Amino acid sequence: MSGPTAGRRGPLLLGVRHHGPGSARAVRAALDATRPAAVLIEGPPEGDALLPLAADPGMRPPVALLAHAADDPGRAAFWPLAAFSPEWVAVRWAQEQDEPVPVRFIDLPAAHTLAARADPEEADGTDATAATDSVRLDPLAVLAETAGYDDPERWWEDVVEHRGAAPQDPLAAFEALGEAMGALREAYGDGGRPRDRVREAYMRQRMRAARREFGDAYAVVCGAWHVPALRAKTTAAADKALLTGLPKFKVETTWVPWTHRRLARAGGYGAGITSPGWYAHLFAARDRPVERWLTRVAGLLREEDLQVSPAHVIEAVRLAGTLAAVRGRPAAGLTETLEAARAVMCDGSDVPLALVEDRLVVGDVLGEVPDGAPAVPLQRDLTRQRRSLRLKAEAQDRELELDLRKDTDAAKSRLLHRLRLLGIDWGTPAASRGSTGTFRETWRLCWEPELSVRVAEAGIWGTTVVAAATAKAEADAAGAAELGEVTALAERCLLAGLSGALPAVLRALSDMAAMDADVARLAKALPALARSLRYGDVRGTDAAALRTVAGGLAERICVALPPACAAGLDADAAGEMRGRVDGVHGAIGLLDENGLRERWAAVLGALAGRDTVPGVIRGRAARLLLDEGRLTVEKTARLMGLALSPAAAPADAAGWIEGFAGAGSGGGTLLVHDERLLGLIDAWLVGVPEGAFIDVLPLLRRTFGAYEAGVKRSLGELVRRGPSAKPAPGAAPEGFAPTLDPVRADAVLPVLALLLPAAPG
Repeated sequence: MSGPTAGRRGPLLLGVRHHGPGSARAVRAALDATRPAAVLIEGPPEGDALLPLAADPGMRPPVALLAHAADDPGRAAFWPLAAFSPEWVAVRWAQEQDEPVPVRFIDLPAAHTLAARADPEEADGTDATAATDSVRLDPLAVLAETAGYDDPERWWEDVVEHRGAAPQDPLAAFEALGEAMGALREAYGDGGRPRDRVREAYMRQRMRAARREFGDAYAVVCGAWHVPALRAKTTAAADKALLTGLPKFKVETTWVPWTHRRLARAGGYGAGITSPGWYAHLFAARDRPVERWLTRVAGLLREEDLQVSPAHVIEAVRLAGTLAAVRGRPAAGLTETLEAARAVMCDGSDVPLALVEDRLVVGDVLGEVPDGAPAVPLQRDLTRQRRSLRLKAEAQDRELELDLRKDTDAAKSRLLHRLRLLGIDWGTPAASRGSTGTFRETWRLCWEPELSVRVAEAGIWGTTVVAAATAKAEADAAGAAELGEVTALAERCLLAGLSGALPAVLRALSDMAAMDADVARLAKALPALARSLRYGDVRGTDAAALRTVAGGLAERICVALPPACAAGLDADAAGEMRGRVDGVHGAIGLLDENGLRERWAAVLGALAGRDTVPGVIRGRAARLLLDEGRLTVEKTARLMGLALSPAAAPADAAGWIEGFAGAGSGGGTLLVHDERLLGLIDAWLVGVPEGAFIDVLPLLRRTFGAYEAGVKRSLGELVRRGPSAKPAPGAAPEGFAPTLDPVRADAVLPVLALLLPAAPG
């Protein structure tokens, strides 16, 4: 080395702040000035073989080195790198030279790091994302406080980002930072990082190996905290003793995409920063960073239909500069630019400013890795399918609307359902806003970096998505503990188009249904089977194999449900059973089995008329029969009169009302149009004894309080007005003419012809 290094002895130690754009620029300037023969970087040595991929045109940071245990992919750690990370800049500098410079990682191997994390007492302090330690010293915070700053980020901006290294000596800033860290380590010891001693011992071992190969003509890029330890004079024997006996795993490594959001400290990353988007901007903007930043802010606000003109940008720039001058800062930082944007562009509101902080200060930039990066076979198959279906992995939430009648959309649906079976929640189902048709499906997509670990974990089930999902479904069916789990699994297999897994799932379903005597569990299982039978053909899947199981399940429910409902259920169990009755009713409505609906109607009749059944179930059964037209209004009124008679327990009567007139069943609208039923409830309520009224009030409030505002207003008017006068015998009901008007009746026929299909013939 020559030039700025004249008079210096030993290797060049460049202590940096991880993910600091000022450090990154200073590292490049120092490497340009000293031209080292090799570059050593803090990171797992298992990544050395992957470093050439950093020069691939398909590599776009932010990315991360992923290391996971070969026999347990869930045990993993990441080493993230952004374009403004000093380590990434050092790697690229070495690769961009006319004669590429050797570049190597020198931190403790991931094989030891992951093995140590297997024991919570051995958790280390590495900069991988799995590291957590609430008592670790923050060197920047201490230095900032010493300098009179209450914000480490603001101190770092003033000292590094806005000043940079002195042109005459690009190493001066590194020497000053190293001396500061030395003072901190003298005062605070290991700073709550006991495992750093092991890491630093390994780094020194790697530095000794580099010295034998390159002399002292090499550079080390590492966290500034480690610089004093790497300069310390220790013996190889002492370092070897620290490294002896470390636990070790066999690991595999690869590059995976990362995001700016996951670089943020708020995301749980131990070495994270508060504003990755802002730092990326500072690194990319070589001149006028504040002007360029506020221009981006204006563009974002305009996309949200806010009125922001060029004059707003000019005034915001002036205000940011003025704030920096008043505060004695060398240049406007993030604090000043945000305050200026809030005052000038956001009209003093925090709402649009929160959008700026989320989209620009943090950001959702997602990196890319080249196809040549090592990957498990499952990841390669997923990538192939994703590209074939034109599904782009994005870090920002977006909605995907699918029409299952289209082959491509149906294939996208199957892929997303298969991934969910494997625990890879790239997409989550969402409610469709535009249509309720069964051929519509809405997904919310968001690719998080952790999903790369989930893919590696799922690789134990197979080398392709369909094979892995099939094997996982079969294993889940074999290990299911409840019937409901198996029926839900059968439905998911149909949604995912896993016909290969259905035989095993159906065998488990049949065996478990035959052995299960709990009618509540049987009732919980039936709806999923019915949905599968009813809607399976929408996706072109063969759901006929489920028909026999579903029919047998329904028959057993019809036989066992009445005795189960009369078995002295408490209030909570009765409410749960009422939900099961609703589910079975909807399921039987979907099944097309001969005579099944009649048998179910008989079951509902038995439940509605048996006084040993809890009121909430009797009321619900009566309401379902009324809605089906199997119970007349007169018989309904009689059942209500019996349920609300003075002899009935007030709590049981209130439960009957809840089951019959609950908001979810349109009970309020029914009472508005049938004053006789409303009158029965009103008369019962007036006659409830004072002591019992306090007990039934919460049930009634839950029932009537859930009605829509218009329904409650109409009911209030009807109750205030009192019961209407009895109609004369033979008179038409209120609101109807005494005789039919053919002209008015015929006027509706054209509308009905548009709504209803023509009858055959």
